[in-house]
Amino acid sequence: MTRNDPLHIGTYALRGAIAAMAMTGMRVVTVGLNLLPKDPPEEIFEDALPQFLELVPREYRDEAIELAHWGYGAVGGATFALLPAALRRHPWSGPVYGIGTWSFFEGVLAPMLGLRKPSERSTSERAAIIVDHVFYGLIVAGRPRRR
Repeated sequence: MTRNDPLHIGTYALRGAIAAMAMTGMRVVTVGLNLLPKDPPEEIFEDALPQFLELVPREYRDEAIELAHWGYGAVGGATFALLPAALRRHPWSGPVYGIGTWSFFEGVLAPMLGLRKPSERSTSERAAIIVDHVFYGLIVAGRPRRR
């Protein structure tokens, strides 16, 4: 199976969606423990993209936000699939990729969306999000296979 094979990309996209689902579970805990003031996907849609939420009936907005997050996770997983196999097989590829996706969001997407700057976030909030994305990367990368 090559890295451009649809099954290969689909497998990693599925891992990305599952990883985003797992992140949701972690965020229930981190928001509940007041490490995060608000679930990040909620923050994105409520604070930066409310016009998209207006398209969804109120009773389904939480589900729409969650599905968008899972879709974003799937795109991230599919992107990981396109990396060279030598990089994907490295034991640290998943955590590094997870931190990279977070860094891309913090450095590029958050400023474009007008969200809070990293300096406006508490240390515990940033740490919780970093751990969350390391977890994402571990799930996306899976266990390296022996050849």
